[in-house]
Amino acid sequence: MIDQQPTVLSLSDAAVAKLRDLTKEEANPNIGLRVYVYSGGCSGYRYGMMLEDQPTPEDNVLEANGVKVYVDGQSIPLLTGSQIDYVDTLMGAGFTVNNPNAVTACGCGSSFRTADDAGQARSCAH
Repeated sequence: MIDQQPTVLSLSDAAVAKLRDLTKEEANPNIGLRVYVYSGGCSGYRYGMMLEDQPTPEDNVLEANGVKVYVDGQSIPLLTGSQIDYVDTLMGAGFTVNNPNAVTACGCGSSFRTADDAGQARSCAH
């Protein structure tokens, strides 16, 4: 039996379309989406995303639907299996992360807690 490694993360068609739109004027072939997780927020961890000119030596370079994605090694276990989506609603537009590792999330939508994190959820007040 072959041990299949789960996909670290994927991008929805809407996220790919938005990223291609954001980077269409870029001449740099290394432009990619940096996705990371850091401590903080009302549930223990927060997501961060930004366009990056090139990866750092600590990054894992992933290709998702033809778009480069840069993820540091510490964020990979927290993001494995996640999908990044782009939503545009009356309440606003932006990238969201659908993360199967998150057991609780805050109403703000950018903070989560995993099963391994023993911390308690905190208030959503910023």
